[in-house]
Amino acid sequence: MSVNDPRGPSVDARTADRKAKVAERLAHRGCNTRKGAVKVVIAWPDRLHVVEPAPLITVAGRLERKGGREMVARCPTRQDADEAAEWLVDRFSRLAPGLPVTANVEPGGGQFLVVLATGRR
Repeated sequence: MSVNDPRGPSVDARTADRKAKVAERLAHRGCNTRKGAVKVVIAWPDRLHVVEPAPLITVAGRLERKGGREMVARCPTRQDADEAAEWLVDRFSRLAPGLPVTANVEPGGGQFLVVLATGRR
């Protein structure tokens, strides 16, 4: 196995202060997020036809913090938008179980917008 293989060992001890005593953590190189230096990404499924999909971790954080509504994707057809909305509600039920979200599909500009909404915080 190559040293640069994603399954190889990696030590994680990132801190802003060089003199700070930080416990090192051992992880696979592919799993090591370096305590936030590498953003976690939830991939949208390839079967969904979406344009400009929003980063779901960021969307979940904003909706938990502020509530309201947020546009998360554009789709070329109503059927694609409905499938994406259904997938998003299921995904958010596992990503943020305490956050009740609803997904709406709105026509606009010859395409369909997928909007997630929750109550104001």
